[in-house]
Amino acid sequence: MSLRDRLPSRRLVLLAAVSTALLVGAYPPFSLILPSFVALVPLLWALDELRLRNAPVAEAAWVGYWFGVFVNGVTLYWMVIALWHFTPLSALGYAASVLVVLSPQWALAAWATYRASTRTRIPLWIGFSLIWTGVEWLQGHFGDLRFPWLGLGNSLVRLPTLVQWAEIGGARGVTLWLAWANVMVFLALSRRTWKPVVALAVTVAAAAGYGTWRERTIVMRPVTTVAVLQPNVGFNEKREERENIRLLNQLLELTRRARQDTSVRLVAWPEAAVPVYFVDHPGYADSVAELSRAIGIPILAGGLDAVFKPDGSYDNWNAAFLFEPDGRVHQRPYHKLYLVPIVERVPFINPDWFGNMKWFGGFEAGDSLPVYRIAQGSFGVLICYESTFEDLARRYRKGGADFLVNITNDAWYGRSTAPAQHASHLVMRAIETRVGIARAANSGISEFVDPLGRVHLSTPLLEERVEASPVLTTDIRTPYVRFGDWVALVAIVGSLACVAASFMHRTPQGDTT
Repeated sequence: MSLRDRLPSRRLVLLAAVSTALLVGAYPPFSLILPSFVALVPLLWALDELRLRNAPVAEAAWVGYWFGVFVNGVTLYWMVIALWHFTPLSALGYAASVLVVLSPQWALAAWATYRASTRTRIPLWIGFSLIWTGVEWLQGHFGDLRFPWLGLGNSLVRLPTLVQWAEIGGARGVTLWLAWANVMVFLALSRRTWKPVVALAVTVAAAAGYGTWRERTIVMRPVTTVAVLQPNVGFNEKREERENIRLLNQLLELTRRARQDTSVRLVAWPEAAVPVYFVDHPGYADSVAELSRAIGIPILAGGLDAVFKPDGSYDNWNAAFLFEPDGRVHQRPYHKLYLVPIVERVPFINPDWFGNMKWFGGFEAGDSLPVYRIAQGSFGVLICYESTFEDLARRYRKGGADFLVNITNDAWYGRSTAPAQHASHLVMRAIETRVGIARAANSGISEFVDPLGRVHLSTPLLEERVEASPVLTTDIRTPYVRFGDWVALVAIVGSLACVAASFMHRTPQGDTT
């Protein structure tokens, strides 16, 4: 292929722009329902045009790549805003994420789909659905570059009735369904037949029926009342050491305000609420412990943890500390397992090499998921974008957690679409595990999500707030919790089988629907 062949044509740009607009509308904060079922049709159309003119497989990969550039470049525009707080190289980091990490995954999906649809008799509705879902799984398991942000299944969170069956197949199962639905719409339009639309309508009715039944029959019970603090501290303020005492005093005062609700039994502070190492500032920890003892309520506080080695070096973590009502700190702080690439850890590099560098993160990754037990029940902690990883919530539930607490600092997103996108993942986590979730975000969105995925007391951005609500749970151990991400396994095995078949057989190109 020449360089000109690798560049997008005007028609390809138009099709990619349509997909981009549809996906922007499908994802939060807009959360329109219809785009979820048609957003990938332009990509399928572009691949079908290649099939009709017997184009080489490499051209299909470039089509997928440019779709990925457009879609990721627009939906993740906020990365420039967010990364600017950490490094003047923000535009470079954004470009690398879009061009080098995410868009090649779209290319892989397009390449594999085109091979399977043109060189085997595997129907498009099978091949594309499996391949798309398998590549989405890869995005969340790509080592230090993992970034499972906005899976296709996550686009339906505004209508949780349609995705109640995620308790069986997880968000990945919803992705598989939506990928199949896009193929049905494409076949109906390109082959001018109504049968695929009827099949799609039947599945939508089945999903709605199942969801309505579950919403009526699932029994929820309150575990405890949690207060979440939203201090609304600016990003630059958190980085100014002279502001630390003021921030601590603000959080202590907000905790006292939360205590005015006599039903509150746990107070949650945001991620890195006071951005200091408690080992270096024992007076800070003493102040929190003293307040916890005075009000008789445990306080979950985001902070930084470090352990010094004999040679004077140290390991450090983004952490959460549970201050108990007897004045002690729980002996096992939670250390964040999944770190944000670049910001918290430079991918594939020993963090000790970057610990003192200004524009790169050098945190260690945690190695355990402690389930904290308070008088009323048990809970697990998710820090920041760990809410996007379905395996953590599932492991907490298997470990006995009655509910989850998500603490985060989204101040670096500003008023972009990212806070709404970030918070939306908790809807799927709640349905998959059938537990309630309390979310404490420094600048918003703080909220509560019940086991049916319904959101309550969602706060506005950039306002100081204290919200308290009972957190609900169920006695259900869902198939998803029991058996894990089995849909991903099916998708991966199926994808590999489709690609393998394309190398073993070559059938005449034609209609493989």
